[in-house]
Amino acid sequence: MSRVAVFGAGSWGTAFSVVLADAGHDVTVWGRREEVCTTIREKHENTEYLPGVRLPDTVTATPDPARALDGAEWMVLAVPSQSLRENLAQWSALVPDDTVLVSLMKGVELGSLKRMSEVIAEVGGVDAERISVVSGPNLAAPIAGREPAASVVACADEEVALRLQDLVHTRAFRPYTSTDVVGCEIGGAYKNVVGLCVGMAVGLGFGDNTTASLITRGLAETARMAMALSADPLTLMGLAGLGDLVATCSSPLSRNRTFGEKLGRGMTTEEVVASTRQVAEGAKSCASIRDLARQIGVDAPVAEAVTEVVQGRMQAQDMVEAFIERATKHERD
Repeated sequence: MSRVAVFGAGSWGTAFSVVLADAGHDVTVWGRREEVCTTIREKHENTEYLPGVRLPDTVTATPDPARALDGAEWMVLAVPSQSLRENLAQWSALVPDDTVLVSLMKGVELGSLKRMSEVIAEVGGVDAERISVVSGPNLAAPIAGREPAASVVACADEEVALRLQDLVHTRAFRPYTSTDVVGCEIGGAYKNVVGLCVGMAVGLGFGDNTTASLITRGLAETARMAMALSADPLTLMGLAGLGDLVATCSSPLSRNRTFGEKLGRGMTTEEVVASTRQVAEGAKSCASIRDLARQIGVDAPVAEAVTEVVQGRMQAQDMVEAFIERATKHERD
């Protein structure tokens, strides 16, 4: 049994707490709001972000980061990607020296264009061997409902990846190990942008041929960026690439897809944000992914167009037409 601190009381952080508890560990969730933490402690349910799911008795919650980290062997980070730097700066001094940090976040930081593991290393002063990531087709509600699912746990240190694999392996959750942190993170971040794009096509009324085309070309774009950053292209064919992409683009439970659908129906980004309390990471990270593609010289038409729509400079219909009108080329170009 291990002591695990999960920082982030949203739907994914809460669902991952269920996985950890099912694997036999004591879990303390840190949440920003006292009322959410109180409900988790007293009712064993996160009624705001994951209603209807009873949390195991070994899951508790607190708004006190020091208390959450007291004795923790693992620190799981499940906060919005664009707030990681600010939050971690407040917590890093509290993290025990031998604690392994696990990122559940899928994004690229605006401005610095760093992946989440790079932000953790920079702000927390943590070596790469103590930073791991979890990525895959892991929609929160089905995971919390213990539907069978698989994922990838990655760390530069294979031994740490094996330890994390053992930490989260349950009867319903099957983890595979990897040392390709870059590939897993790029796959996880980019699929949010592609999910927005596919959602827009669905919102416009287009069917399976259109969405399958966008998914496939989005995967090719993701792979180009990953390989330019020295990732293993086969990672993008696995759970952290294709698997996560299919789940995000196909499921109505995906916040990025549903956000995109609303844009496709003519809502503005501001209107969509006002209509939901949950964060669609792709809407926040699309600009940073576009900028990273430009910085490393990767052709990224999906990221470019999605950013234009999200920022209100293009309509979804114009985005689809722009894809069709692009110059023809060999499929691998």
